[in-house]
Amino acid sequence: MASRLRRFGVTAAGIALGAALSTYALQHKDSPQYQVQMEEMQRVRRKRTLPPRSEQIKALQSGEEYDVLIIGGGASGAGCALDAVTRGLKTALVEADDFASGTSSRSTKLIHGGVRYLQKAILGLDIEQYRMVKEALHERASMLRSAPHLTRPLPIMLPVYTWWQIPYFWVGIKAYDFVAGDRNVKSSYYLSRSDALELFPMLRGDKLCGAIVYYDGQQDDARMNLAIALTAARHGASITNHVEVLELLKKKDADSGKDVLCGAKVRDNISKKEWTIKAKCVINATGPFTDSIRKMDNPTVKKICCPSSGVHIVLPGYYSPQQMGLLDPDTSDGRVIFFLPWLNGTIAGTTDSPCEVTRTPTPTEDEIQFILSEIKNYLNKDVDVRRGDVLSAWSGIRPLVSDPNKEDTQSLARNHIVHVSDSKLVTIAGGKWTTFRAMAEHTIDAAIKACNLKPERGCVTDGLWIEGAQGWTPTMYIRLVQDLGLEVEVAKHLAISYGDRAFAVAKLATLTGKRWPIIGKKLHPEFPYIDAEVRYGIREYACTCVDMISRRLRLSFLNVQAAIEALPMIADIMQDELKWSKEEKERQIKMCEHFLQTQMGHQANRTLKEKVPINLSKKEVDMYVKRFETIDKEKKGYVSITDIKRAMKSFGDAEVSGEELHDILKEIDTNMNGQVELEEYLQMMSAIKSGFVSHSRFAAVAEQEEIRKEQERLRKQITIERSGGGL
Repeated sequence: MASRLRRFGVTAAGIALGAALSTYALQHKDSPQYQVQMEEMQRVRRKRTLPPRSEQIKALQSGEEYDVLIIGGGASGAGCALDAVTRGLKTALVEADDFASGTSSRSTKLIHGGVRYLQKAILGLDIEQYRMVKEALHERASMLRSAPHLTRPLPIMLPVYTWWQIPYFWVGIKAYDFVAGDRNVKSSYYLSRSDALELFPMLRGDKLCGAIVYYDGQQDDARMNLAIALTAARHGASITNHVEVLELLKKKDADSGKDVLCGAKVRDNISKKEWTIKAKCVINATGPFTDSIRKMDNPTVKKICCPSSGVHIVLPGYYSPQQMGLLDPDTSDGRVIFFLPWLNGTIAGTTDSPCEVTRTPTPTEDEIQFILSEIKNYLNKDVDVRRGDVLSAWSGIRPLVSDPNKEDTQSLARNHIVHVSDSKLVTIAGGKWTTFRAMAEHTIDAAIKACNLKPERGCVTDGLWIEGAQGWTPTMYIRLVQDLGLEVEVAKHLAISYGDRAFAVAKLATLTGKRWPIIGKKLHPEFPYIDAEVRYGIREYACTCVDMISRRLRLSFLNVQAAIEALPMIADIMQDELKWSKEEKERQIKMCEHFLQTQMGHQANRTLKEKVPINLSKKEVDMYVKRFETIDKEKKGYVSITDIKRAMKSFGDAEVSGEELHDILKEIDTNMNGQVELEEYLQMMSAIKSGFVSHSRFAAVAEQEEIRKEQERLRKQITIERSGGGL
């Protein structure tokens, strides 16, 4: 108890410190320097319409010298490009894969200051972590203001099951509010047990003492990253994806006599063409790949990044309320688990494990099971947490900055560092999504100083509107419905994904041929994504099916099976827009299927299903054998596509396409031989019974066919004379 009281006292002292600094923040807002910055920002206007990728490539091949060449198109790189170009510097950015293809699309989707970092800062009297939290809270407010369509405040509940923790957590969360000062989203508050269960009915109620609710921000991370990059392009930056740096170029500096960077040799991975880009300054903003670029500059340099894998899973939306998240601050191994509503699904995560740097991070079954086992502890008995409910899973590699005095990645704060090498390679490493803008500001400041650049103005990105923000309003979607004839759900989705660009997207939509909605053919019946988004996504520099299905649309992150089902239609539209050959379209589909299988968790789902032991009772086995034989009319010993089609037609599903029939077959055909054997069917039913699979369309077909056969048999037993009843 003494140690608890000591922690309570230290935390309370943090409130006083936070309050004092908050007062400073209020005064700082009214300072002349702040006002000058706001006036300067208002003078910066977007210069042009968005040029196509071909024009961006042409500009990079022109041979002109850029002030800044940025390597990396994640949040840090895009932020650096926007900061540099709005200062008046001639800016180029190249990304080897796609914008946000790495860590920046695989986050927890939170815009946060870091509650746990504040706890560590106060209890450990760590001023560096405190400054990081303070900076992050300022940046949280900036992001919410700069992109209101892609961000929103999100209340997060911290359930408390021990009475003495209520004042402890309350003081800590209030300190979080105070440190935010005038940039606070909304004030935190305490909830009684009954109120907590009313707001979060899925929560386990036994032994619950109450809950603390605090606010952070939430975003669509990949689209935010893309919007930042597009804003930089509109301001005049030459940016392009799928262009890889092969070599850093150097020349002798006239003043120092040292070899300094003067550009890079690059290759367009789409056309395979190579060329050089000249630049006065080269910035390394490659996240987990920071050290690979640093070694390209100097092979003997020591590593500064300590990569850590964070796995997230997506569950159905009914696992959580749509307007309330959950934080588990004390998991079985000390890691923090978030449980958050996102785009009508529920994100759960994350893990934190040392890993190797790879372009294809893959979620493991152990990490998925860890997350599931932890969230079971917080949900009531009516919510059966099933492995089969995992709709998607992904792993992101956090580029944590290593510290030789600390042993494990869990103790590393996500502070960022800006380093300038002897050859004037400017590296931005570490940090986190929320602080991308501040990281970019510090990086460009260092670049200007190191390479003697001449900007026209200072940094103006704090509060600068990004793509889609300027004309957006919360009710803008109503105009999309009334003026263009879009379905309400689709209109809301377009408004929050594209902001004021939603009208440009909608104008590319095809007619549905229905009375309502008038336009907007859905790519998948369960999601609001429409055909126009694929066409518009190409204008946003999407080059591959993976670019489209994972980052222009977020389908692969929400439901990997739905992504597989929507892929053929997406590929058809991209083939038409990009003039792909039949062979190229097939190659793109295979690449995307491989991505979904490995990086989005689909392979883990299938492998797990195959490993589930058959644990059915004799009665259950007899029942399922009977159902199987009902579909296998010809007693072949297996069920074919023809059998499934006949069964579905018999109970009214005559319009089922061949593609849908193959999908039904594939979900149970584990040995991929184009037919379903009895053992595969029993394996599936066992997996459903164990909770490893949520449902099976084939199982539903078999059950319906059995019911139909039984009803048919009963009708034959009743004679015409008896069927009318009577005495």
